[in-house]
Amino acid sequence: MSELDQSAPTVRGGREAVPSGPVRELLAPRETALGASTVVRRLLPNLGRRMVGAWCFVDHYGPDDIADEPGMQVPPHPHIGLQTVSWLHQGEVLHRDSLGSLQTVRPRELGLMTSGRGISHSEESPRPHARLLHGAQLWVALPEAHRHTAPAFEHHARLPEITAGGLHGTVILGELDGATSPGTTHTPLVGVDLTLREGSTAQLPLEPDFEYAVLTMDGLTEVDGVRLEPGSMLYLGSGRRELPLRALADGSLLLLGGEPFEEKIVMWWNFIGRSTEEIVQARSDWTEGSRFGEVHGYDGQRLSAPTLPSVPMKPRGRAG
Repeated sequence: MSELDQSAPTVRGGREAVPSGPVRELLAPRETALGASTVVRRLLPNLGRRMVGAWCFVDHYGPDDIADEPGMQVPPHPHIGLQTVSWLHQGEVLHRDSLGSLQTVRPRELGLMTSGRGISHSEESPRPHARLLHGAQLWVALPEAHRHTAPAFEHHARLPEITAGGLHGTVILGELDGATSPGTTHTPLVGVDLTLREGSTAQLPLEPDFEYAVLTMDGLTEVDGVRLEPGSMLYLGSGRRELPLRALADGSLLLLGGEPFEEKIVMWWNFIGRSTEEIVQARSDWTEGSRFGEVHGYDGQRLSAPTLPSVPMKPRGRAG
C-alpha cells in the first residue's frame, strides 16, 4: 500500500523520544482513502508517535463488505528503504511486483516484500474475491547496512504458533516465547497476531529492551488495564518483561515491537531515505521509468508521483 503523507518530507527515528519505562499512550487513527474503494485507519505515523522499533507505518482496514465492490485496487507504485508486511484476517490480496512475483496472500499468511534499493508492486483483490476484506498493512524501516540491498519477495503460508489457555498467537516476524518466524528481518523486532477467547487472561512475555505497541484488530480487549476497541493502538513504551491481556469479548490484537531504531529517516510518499536529496532522486527515477522495473499483468495505469513540496524539510523525532 502507499499514499503516505504527501506534504513535506519529515525526519523520524532516533532514541531520544523513546520512554525509558512503560507507558500507556492511546493513539487515535486517521482515516484516509486508499484507491477507489478502500478506507484505512492510519495508526503510524501518528502525531503522537511516529515509530515503534523499526515499524514506521501501520494501516488497519475493514472488515469491509466488498461483495459488490472491486475491493482493494492499488496500482503499481515504487518503494525504497523499507519492507512491506501484508497481513490479513479475511479476504485475499493478489501481489504483483517488478521481480515477476505473482502471489495471492490469504489470512494468516505472511507476504513480505523487501524494497531495498528499489522495487515496484501492485495489490488488488482477486476476481472473483471473498465477500469480506479485513487486514493490516505495515512497513519496517531498513537500517543503513541493508537499505541498498537487492529487492526480494517472500511468501510464508505456515508460521509458528504459540498457545496458552485462551490465547493463541501467530508469529509474523521475529521471535516470541521460543517461536521464530521464517520471515527475514534486519533489526531486532517482533510482530505477533494474537487471538483471545472471551473471558480469558494471559501474561505475554516481552523483551525489556524493546518498545511495544498493540493494535486491536477486532473484539474488545484490555491491554495492561486499558480497554481497546477495534482500530485503536496503544503505545506501551519499553522496560516491560510481561504484558497483561484480558478479553472482554472474543478479540484479536497485533503486537508490534523492537529495539528503538537508532537512525534518523526521511519518509515521503512511498520512500524511506536519509535525506531530501535521496527522496528527490527516487521520485525522478520513478517518473522517468528507471530503477524500479515494471509490474506486468495489472489492469490499469501505474501511480504517478505527487509533486514534491517547496517548503523545507522539517526535522522531527519519534514523537510529537
